[in-house]
Amino acid sequence: MAQPAEATSYPTNPAFREKSGPLLQETGSRPAPDGSSGPSGKQPRTHWPAFIPFYLLLFIFISLPRGVCHGASVLRIDADTQYDFAEQYFLKGEYSRAADEYKRFVYFFPADGRIERAMYQCGMAFYQERRYADAVVSFNAVIAKFFESELAVKSYFMISESHLRLGRYDDAVITLHNLIMLSSNAEVKDEAHYRLGWIYLETASWDNARLYFEKISMSNRERFRLDRLAAELTRAAGIPKKNPALAGVLSIVPGGGYLYCERYQDALIAFLLNGVLIWAAYEAFDNDNPALGTLLTFVEVGFYSGNIYGAVGSAHKYNRGKTEQFIENLKKNTKLGLSADPESIRLSLRFTF
Repeated sequence: MAQPAEATSYPTNPAFREKSGPLLQETGSRPAPDGSSGPSGKQPRTHWPAFIPFYLLLFIFISLPRGVCHGASVLRIDADTQYDFAEQYFLKGEYSRAADEYKRFVYFFPADGRIERAMYQCGMAFYQERRYADAVVSFNAVIAKFFESELAVKSYFMISESHLRLGRYDDAVITLHNLIMLSSNAEVKDEAHYRLGWIYLETASWDNARLYFEKISMSNRERFRLDRLAAELTRAAGIPKKNPALAGVLSIVPGGGYLYCERYQDALIAFLLNGVLIWAAYEAFDNDNPALGTLLTFVEVGFYSGNIYGAVGSAHKYNRGKTEQFIENLKKNTKLGLSADPESIRLSLRFTF
């Protein structure tokens, strides 16, 4: 019978452990020489130190937001506070922030009775900020949701004004025509006709302007100062003008076109410069220097052509300046501040459909 193998004892001296490598687990078996785990084929279990869970919990506790541990205070804003907040920004001229706060009011308090006003004020904030495209979007939102209200009417007018600021005159006219078709109120129609007349007037379309001014009802003619406006418009035919074609013809003599357009300094410069170049080119050819003469002639052709082109442009500029001056004087003397204008917003009329 085979004798049982003697149990192998292992020293417990720490110094010996350091030299002999890792210890066997108490419940495990001795590793086989080939590196296997022994007869069972199982790796010995590793025991985590007891302090690791404690530090893990401590790390999670420290990492939690302060409010979770101590009860965070929640800031609650009611509808009145939010609306007043937006109004304060608007009154202080911080229109971009005001628009954001009005939009926030509309989003968080959709059932509040001031929603329509907030949406309209949002558009006004964009308008004052010169963000006219955004203003058009905001005013259209008012019309879509509150199409029968007073502020919806004002939104039509402000959309037209925004289009004018963007240089979209056709869109401004279309907006006012749509309002005239949709509204049955004479006050609304008259104001729309008045605005249309001024759009055409500011583009020097005198006949179209008169046409729309004449569509205003008799009861509102005094309010819109139509008699005075009509009298001023009769002076439009007397606006001084210069004939561009004549300016070009007169420029055959260098500076003549500028002189006709009352640009006396430019006329003198053109005359002297072209005269000197013509004389210099003549002298070059006369002294048997064709190369220099050709060069001077080429330069003179450029200046001479510029003299003619500049005179024609000066005539157009003269006419445009006189027309704009006439329109500005007309606006100062006769134009009214209307209901949707930012400057006279508190003088608005009440409209009903």
